[in-house]
Amino acid sequence: MYFVLFTVFGCLSACYCFITTAVEENHCDLLKQLQSSRLSVQVTKEGFHRELLTTVQLSPDVPSGLRVLLLHRWPRGVYVDPFQLASLSEQSDWQMSLDSAVDLEAAAHQTEGFITHVYPSVDGPTAAIKVRIPFHLRYHEPRYDGETFTSVEIEPPQLLLRTERCLQLSGSGPRAAVDAPCTPNNATMCLWLPLQKQERGPVRVGLPVADGSLVTPVCAGTLLVTTLCCVSLSTRMWKHRIV
Repeated sequence: MYFVLFTVFGCLSACYCFITTAVEENHCDLLKQLQSSRLSVQVTKEGFHRELLTTVQLSPDVPSGLRVLLLHRWPRGVYVDPFQLASLSEQSDWQMSLDSAVDLEAAAHQTEGFITHVYPSVDGPTAAIKVRIPFHLRYHEPRYDGETFTSVEIEPPQLLLRTERCLQLSGSGPRAAVDAPCTPNNATMCLWLPLQKQERGPVRVGLPVADGSLVTPVCAGTLLVTTLCCVSLSTRMWKHRIV
């Protein structure tokens, strides 16, 4: 009797393991197929306050439970406002976390680049994901070569994919899986499958800067005008006996 029970239990366990492995392999295969997904970026708006529009075009066969992560490496010439992003996250279908504190007032040469992790939601068999991130340009140092414009290059984000049912990412293809936070709310690390290398390069954003060759005449003119105003006011005060 016990022998029969153990035999049945062993067969059921083997069947369960086989089915589980098959499901995991199917999800991993679908995840690998998504490596051919396309990602594009576009900068919108004008001035020092812009938006980065990221579009991810996924294949129609999106596995259930798919999670998407956009890893942005921002240059020091720009910044994002955490308070603005927190407000937008409540109204949008994505969440973001920053790897460090952001100084909103510092100039470009006084800061370093930073990293953000954006987690857009994937609801159902969607084929496209769009994320709009507002960012702001920092003030740059004056230029002394006669140019009055400079530029900042913004790299496209790295697209990372994962699913809870695929546990074989470490050996999935020529591109090794990378460690990244599982969610924006904790520091737990998970394995993510990176998208294949994008063909498009960084997006270049131009902005005006001060002409450093005009520092001396501007300072001299400011000092001269200030001196003349002080002399004029002192003369009028003395003339009209204003104390």
